[in-house]
Amino acid sequence: MKAVLVEPQQRLVLGETPDPAPGPGQVVVKAETAGVGYFDLMNLRNGVESVPGVEVVGRVPDGRRVLALILSGGYAEQVAADSDQLYPVPENLDPADVVALGVNAMVAERAVHRAAVAPGERVLVRGASGGIGVLAVQIAHARGAEVTAVTSSAEYGERLRTLGAAKIVDRTRERPAETYDVVIDTAAGPQVREHLELLRPNGRYVLCGGTAGVPEPAAFEPLMRDFHNSPTFFAFSLTSVPPEERRESWDRVLDLVAAGRLSAVRDQTFPLSEAAAALQHVEHGKSFGKVVLLNE
Repeated sequence: MKAVLVEPQQRLVLGETPDPAPGPGQVVVKAETAGVGYFDLMNLRNGVESVPGVEVVGRVPDGRRVLALILSGGYAEQVAADSDQLYPVPENLDPADVVALGVNAMVAERAVHRAAVAPGERVLVRGASGGIGVLAVQIAHARGAEVTAVTSSAEYGERLRTLGAAKIVDRTRERPAETYDVVIDTAAGPQVREHLELLRPNGRYVLCGGTAGVPEPAAFEPLMRDFHNSPTFFAFSLTSVPPEERRESWDRVLDLVAAGRLSAVRDQTFPLSEAAAALQHVEHGKSFGKVVLLNE
């Protein structure tokens, strides 16, 4: 089969590799499309030499279309996936849209769910134009929150308004000036401290990404300084969520899609042969929504 292989100096090329041999409890998925994300980029930077890609949408041998979550290997024509990591896909949905939801939708939904976002609460989303952020904005809005989206341009701000953001903060020009019941942070980095300081009493902060790097230890000082306000801090990764809870999250995502309250946001679509260009696009940090690979 064709797959994107990692050569020396992290060079990606489309080559040939043996078809996957499923192990116990696994199913082969004929991939139609794969998601491209920051996690793939981090694996390459860390010297991981396996075929990139942690999510695909395709068909299993009995003809069903599924979303498959895997540890690696998604940039390929076929993958072997654990059967408990296969999630149903309605036939009326575009496979590329489904993978644009995929992992990002589960992370966003679990983040909003864990923060127990309630109607009327103020929610701030950092990195709102990224793959997780555009979905967190919609999901928080669907739960009745007033959403403030932090992004990097007026153009992105207008697009986020159409997705449910009530207010926009252009981080290149300003900082948030209000306080919030919930902060959903997909970026981390040195600005964690100033966003922790925006929490209202009993506020909840969910860190679910790290595109801006690791915060300094002093970034968490507001948690102790404002102890009397009872802040809650969650560091959240989907890898720690049991399969049954992931499935519940995916079911809620599909319910929101069916109700017209959540839509996939695709930035650019690349053929499998241009995986290197797709990852480079993600690395530049200018995407709005999800970057997707299609099998030719």
